[in-house]
Amino acid sequence: MQFIDLLSQKERIRTALLQRIEGILDSGQFIMGPEVNELESRLASYVGSRHCVSCSSGTDALLMPLLAKGIGPGDAVITTPFTFVATAEVISLAGATPFFVDVCPDTFNIDPELVGHAVDEAVQRGLKPKALIPVDLFGLPADYDRLAAVADDYRLWILEDAAQSFGGSFRGRKAGSFGHVGATSFFPAKPLGCYGDGGAIFTDDDELDTLLRSIRVHGSGADKYSNVRIGINGRLDSIQAAVLLEKLTIFDDELEARQRIADSYSIRLQEKFEVPRIPKNYRSAWAQYSLLADSTAERERLIQAMQQAGVPAMIYYKIPLHLQKAYTFLGYSTGDFPVSEDLSSRIFSLPMHPYLKNEEIEQICSVLLT
Repeated sequence: MQFIDLLSQKERIRTALLQRIEGILDSGQFIMGPEVNELESRLASYVGSRHCVSCSSGTDALLMPLLAKGIGPGDAVITTPFTFVATAEVISLAGATPFFVDVCPDTFNIDPELVGHAVDEAVQRGLKPKALIPVDLFGLPADYDRLAAVADDYRLWILEDAAQSFGGSFRGRKAGSFGHVGATSFFPAKPLGCYGDGGAIFTDDDELDTLLRSIRVHGSGADKYSNVRIGINGRLDSIQAAVLLEKLTIFDDELEARQRIADSYSIRLQEKFEVPRIPKNYRSAWAQYSLLADSTAERERLIQAMQQAGVPAMIYYKIPLHLQKAYTFLGYSTGDFPVSEDLSSRIFSLPMHPYLKNEEIEQICSVLLT
């Protein structure tokens, strides 16, 4: 049994994808070929955004807007400790300081009520709070109504980390379209993933779009040998764009399958576990289906039972960022973000992909309910 089954998906798009790849091989346009422009247009239309700038990874998709907005030393950026390290890593790479805010225990997303406290703390430390990076964890968009109000109050701009939520929505708006700019990842394990690294940035801001396209190619001006700002090598290659274009043709169908699988899990497991609850007006992309065990010891028992039965499981995330060695310089300690710490001690994720069979779901649930 696969935790994420990319091979079954490949068979659905194999013929069309090979045709696209053969065309790229014949053209010799391996980096930023016409497939990249086509992909950006398709993605912008899907999200409902004026601009889409593709890039080489989800991490670069987060870093590039920070560089474009001039975030750097002396600035503070607010985010959550219950996420993958890339979210905070890009803040540090830009030269700014991450300030963490605990998450809501029901959605696992950043708690809007606590953002103001982090802003005040940053100011007390002599920093300038500039931006807020909410994370749409496990596929569920954050509470952007409340976050937008808080951001306006504190004059923060929002960078939506939609690395896990592409395909999800809130009040009919697609993930990636919230805030001043949205960023997503096309890592293979994501709901929409390529066969390597890739990412995309979404914005309605014309000036920001221009800056991002310059930063993506070493801060280029009139051409790539005219460098008007500091940038990165953030280009997407044509073959990855081709993969994403073909996967987009089946993406909505796969999202429906993910929802059916999540519903099947929840119906069977809700009497024993705290199953994911999707609030009204939200749609999750179901990047992960995560449960909470009663304790760390119970989680270990369950994972061992799954492994013995040939069922894979993962833990996202076993160490919150404020307790990671890389961030000891921030001075946080155990107890500072109790919700994130509690979730990290009990959470585990089940296989989740559109090709999970009913008998596999039954097997997984049987192991967990034994």
